Amino acid sequence: MNALLLKLGVAATLAGIITLLTVPLVKALALRFGAIREVRHRDVHERPIPLWGGAAMFVGWLVTILALRPLAGQEFTVAVGKGEHPILGVVLGSALVAVAGMIDDRKDLAPRWQTLALLLGGLIAALLGARIDGVTNPLRLFDTDGYDARDWTPLGIWSVPVTMLWIFVAAKTFDFLDGLDGLAAGVCAIAASTMALIAATRGEVAVGLMAAALAGACIGFLRYNYNPASIFMGTIGSQFLGFVLASLAILGTVKVPATLAVFVPLLVMGVPVLDAFYVVARRIARGANPTAADRTHIHHRLRDRGLSVKQAVWVIYGLTLGGCLVALVLVWNGLR
Repeated sequence: MNALLLKLGVAATLAGIITLLTVPLVKALALRFGAIREVRHRDVHERPIPLWGGAAMFVGWLVTILALRPLAGQEFTVAVGKGEHPILGVVLGSALVAVAGMIDDRKDLAPRWQTLALLLGGLIAALLGARIDGVTNPLRLFDTDGYDARDWTPLGIWSVPVTMLWIFVAAKTFDFLDGLDGLAAGVCAIAASTMALIAATRGEVAVGLMAAALAGACIGFLRYNYNPASIFMGTIGSQFLGFVLASLAILGTVKVPATLAVFVPLLVMGVPVLDAFYVVARRIARGANPTAADRTHIHHRLRDRGLSVKQAVWVIYGLTLGGCLVALVLVWNGLR
């Protein structure tokens, strides 16, 4: 266990350093090619800010997991099943999402193209093995008679579209959350660190390294993105983070007791997911376009209550950490 935690620490540190060193380069590229966020009515920044910060996180994450492949042994190199390789699926799918996000930050793509990129990325991950194969009755968590395998329902051919939908929703929730300096990166760092610890309890080296590298990349990026931010992660960052977190939630709960597999991802990613559902439901109830931007997200509501940017961000950090701690307790108790 200690050796695995050391590996995770190495992954987080390396990803953080690479991201830290890469940010100035992508910032210069964003300024050169005009990938800049102008001030909008719902924004809190007062001057144009360069985008593409997510590219630095993607580079830090990808280089780290490729460089540390030997630490994961066969988990990175051996296919699972007939031609399936979940790790490769996550890497390829996230790369597609990152490229589409980078284009969106520069060209402002229509929503349908963003949706298509996320669904195609999810399809790649699912076809290569990073998919939700079945669901469990969540009420079994409270059944003292123990888990009955008959409560697990295989999804069969529906496993691929369900996985695509889950990844799409998770990626969009982080897109919605990215509204204050340092918010999405900090929330992702907390969530990814939790997933790394959960993977460590199960001895899942590959998933743990990927999660730790993601957390490290986010922390490295916060050096430039924490209020007052000098660069934003952009669509490439928010959707890449959501995509990888959603994929790791699938891979990281494979060996977790089935009843907990329903709750753990929702607890770890609870703040962005619940916020997104609240906002969309509220817009639909008012007869508004559910995808139209407004100031009803949790960070906007906290700001409207008089909190500063930093105060609002730390409130949401605290809520995220609370959900993650509950997830860790449930997993540790469930593995006894």
